[in-house]
Amino acid sequence: MAEWDRSVLGVAAAIEAVTGLLLLIVPHLLVKLLLGVEVTGAAIVIGRVAGIALLSLGVGCWLGRQKAGGGWALVAMLLYNGLVTLYLAVVGLGTEFIGVLLWPAVVAHAVLTMLLGAAWLKTR
Repeated sequence: MAEWDRSVLGVAAAIEAVTGLLLLIVPHLLVKLLLGVEVTGAAIVIGRVAGIALLSLGVGCWLGRQKAGGGWALVAMLLYNGLVTLYLAVVGLGTEFIGVLLWPAVVAHAVLTMLLGAAWLKTR
């Protein structure tokens, strides 16, 4: 995997790890910015579980970025970003859950999906 491709995977990994940390520490703030709603109770617990998953994905992909071709780390991050792009776009188009960061998040995930997809195609 070329240096540029490793960098794309590294940037995506760092973004998801930081997002995971934010969900662990301040889930109510991140959800408010992303979806424009307040969360309490069980929703905070679920947000923190999601934060743990994102932190794990980010760290795993960060460590896996050095493997030739990006390995499964590249595939995992590509799949995650593609699915999150689609899901957040559906949320934005079909619900009232729209915070100030929703559409920027959709765009960021779409760009990462394209960059990660290009890196993955180079390994084929």
